[in-house]
Amino acid sequence: MADEIKQWEYRVQTVGGFFKGVPADELETLLNEWGEEGWEVVSTHILENANKINVIAKRPLTRSTRRERSMPS
Repeated sequence: MADEIKQWEYRVQTVGGFFKGVPADELETLLNEWGEEGWEVVSTHILENANKINVIAKRPLTRSTRRERSMPS
């Protein structure tokens, strides 16, 4: 039996602000919420001169998440 290719969904969110930067407690809260939803952070990208970062996460794509994503809002 051949192994099934794992499919992923991705999430990118910009965190921080020009004047306040990225407070550690807010980032920790966000990451804990994402962890509870099954997201795993795979990368961050600093937006220079903006005091912001992009947080990139992934989680396995399941039938239920695929169905939620395909349903119109």
